This record gives sequence, C-alpha cells and structure tokens, in this order.
Amino acid sequence: MIDIKQIRENPQKFKDTCEAKGFAVDIERLLVVDSTLITQKKTLQDIATEKNSLGKLIAQLEPNERSIRLAELAELKKEESLVNEHIKRIQPEFDELMLLVAQPADDDVPFGKDDTENVEIRREGKVREFDFEPKDHVQLGVALGIIDIERGVKLAGTRNYILKGDGALLHWAVLRFAMDFMVGKGYVPFSVPVLMKDETMTGTGFFPGSEDQTYRMEIDQLNLSGTAEVPLTAYRMGEILKAEELPLKYVALSSCFRREAGAAGKDTYGLYRIHQFDKVEQVVICKNSVEESNKFHTEILANAEAVMQALELPYRVANVCTGDLGRGQVKKFDIEAWMPSRNNYCETHSASKLYEFQARRMNLRYKDPKTKKNLFCHTLNNTVIASPRILIPLLELYQNADGSITIPEVLRPYMNGKSQIEIAPKFT
Repeated sequence: MIDIKQIRENPQKFKDTCEAKGFAVDIERLLVVDSTLITQKKTLQDIATEKNSLGKLIAQLEPNERSIRLAELAELKKEESLVNEHIKRIQPEFDELMLLVAQPADDDVPFGKDDTENVEIRREGKVREFDFEPKDHVQLGVALGIIDIERGVKLAGTRNYILKGDGALLHWAVLRFAMDFMVGKGYVPFSVPVLMKDETMTGTGFFPGSEDQTYRMEIDQLNLSGTAEVPLTAYRMGEILKAEELPLKYVALSSCFRREAGAAGKDTYGLYRIHQFDKVEQVVICKNSVEESNKFHTEILANAEAVMQALELPYRVANVCTGDLGRGQVKKFDIEAWMPSRNNYCETHSASKLYEFQARRMNLRYKDPKTKKNLFCHTLNNTVIASPRILIPLLELYQNADGSITIPEVLRPYMNGKSQIEIAPKFT
C-alpha cells in the first residue's frame, strides 16, 4: 500500500505508474474520496470541539438557558451521527482504491510492456553442446521410470504429474540441498501452513489481483498459498519490532499451488507450468532504508545464484521491466535457466524488492531508536529453488547418450551417494 500523502503530492506519478505496470486504477476518484473523507473528519473534529464547549457551558447556565443549549447539543449529536454514517459509506471505497494503487518502480528499471522486454544483465555458465541427439525431460523421465504425467493427469487433471523412484529422490535432493545452503547462510528455517486467510493474502499484496490464480477453500474461507513468501512475510504482521531484531532472514520449504488461470494452451508440455510444486523461499524483513533494501536485494539474488552455480546449471539474470512487475514490486531480478528442449533461457527464480508496500498493508513496524517513531519495515523475497521446474534443465543438461542421468555432485549425498539415474526395472 502507498502512503496517501505521496499520491496527494504527485497524482500524475501514480497514474503513470499504474499505466506502466498495467493496472487500471482511478486515481482521480481516489483523490475525490480522500478529499471528502478529510472534510468529513474535520467536520467531526469541529463538532466534537463544539460539543465539549457546550458541555462545559451548560453546567453553568440557568434552567431556561440550559434547555436551549441542550437542544443545540442534541442537534450537534444528530449532525455527528449523519457525518459518521457518511464516513462509513465512503471509507470502504477509499480502502478498496488504495489497495489497487501500484508502487512506482526504481529509476533503473527498464520500461516495457511484458516479459519479452526484460533486459538481460549477464549470463553465467556454459551451455552444453551435445554430440548426440538429446531427449527432453519427459522423454528421459518416462524412459527412466521417474516421471509419470499420464497417471498424474488421470488422478488430478491437467497440469499434474507424478515423480517416483529416483525422480522423487532427485526432487527432494534439490530442495534439501537448497534448505541446507540457506541455513548455512544464517537464514532461520520455517515449516509454514499453506492455507492462508484473506487478511494474510491482502497484507502481502496478493489480494486484490491474484484471486483468479488462487485455489480458494470456500467453506473455510481460506486460500492455498502459491508461495511461502506469504506466511514468511506475514509471520510478524501487526507487530512492532525492536530495531535490534532487524534484519529478519527467513527460509521455508513448502508446497505451492497455482491455478494458472488464463494459461490454457500455454506451456502445457512437461513440468514447466503446473498446478502444484515445492519451493524453497527466502524472505528478508529489514529497516526502512533504500540502502538496506538494495543491499539485501543483492544478497538474496546472490544466494539463488550460488545454488545454481553449485548445481552447475547455465543461467542468465534479467532486470524485469515495468510491465512485468507486480503491483508492489519496485524492482525484480529474474534468474532464467537454460532449458535445451525449449531452446531458451526460462524463468526459474524471481528476486523482488518491495520497500514498505507489504509492511503498510500488514502494519508491520519497528521502533526507531533515534526518533522513537514507529517506522514501516521493508520486505524482500526470492526463490532459492523451485522443483520440479528445475528438474527440466537438470535432467536435460545432465543426460548421457544412453539415456541415463548423471547426478550433480552436490546432490549425491542426498541420494545415498548415487552418481547416476539409470533405466529402471519394468513394471514399476
């Protein structure tokens, strides 16, 4: 959420921001409602002052004069009730519009309409050149008996899958390696719920806007989370932290759920765009400082890159353009792994910086030791690893001519020392 004072001071800036990010928000209507609320609340203050003065005066008056003043007091109370009713009617519209306003991007974010206009920063690692005809991850997985999309769809519908045998072990190995890596970096590990209240989804900026991508449990009024960013960021919502507690560095491994609404016919092949996956997510909550946010944005990106480098997967880093930023994101870096079957670098990680956007919504603050004022925290988040999407480059880039898969060295301790995935026995 944005500070309304900023919108009052420069409404054109927020009109331009909403247009650049692709969000339809009536800033003019917001300012009209805001002005009305200011006027009505000022009226309430004036009424309260007049009531207080009358109350003191009435106690000193003669009976005849007192009755006149009491009548005036009664009229003031009626007017007060009407003003309160007016405020109650328009406050929800103000709150709703405020939740829709997008936060301006940093100055060094490229302007663009969608992900095709993200700007590559650098490439890391060498793309493998094959001396045989490589297979894609589905062909490899089926032949090895470690991926079963057909039965996954039979059980749960489209965009579902089953990992089994060494496929399941490789999936867990990646996640466990990433968790161990982050704990080694000093991040506090969490096991979090995946069902979230509307309040939590709104506080972290997913509502309004992502309802069509969210699985909704109507009976319980709960939502399946699409990322551990939600529970991690909201863990201390509504609290006033001590400055010495900051920064808070959290990491969680959780199952994630996304409806992929509007993605019909898009990326339907294999494990790229699916409804359920597991993800290791990192979250940082720090002081209200652009310098602090920039420092931790660099740190969380470096953490994810270190995991990719340990897996020896080639990737590139992109500066995400305005049209591909979320409502609250001021800057985002994407890591895109090289996927041979897609003949391209494809997104596997997103590192987001949000300043105080989420904290304002969640009322997450800390007490500044110098000013003694309560300030809103800054929040950041990034994928450490998400699987099974990361299995696409792992299987495809580590395949051998005979169809076996060489297991990356850093993952072998998590797979009982196994160095290869070979053709499985039949009837499994």
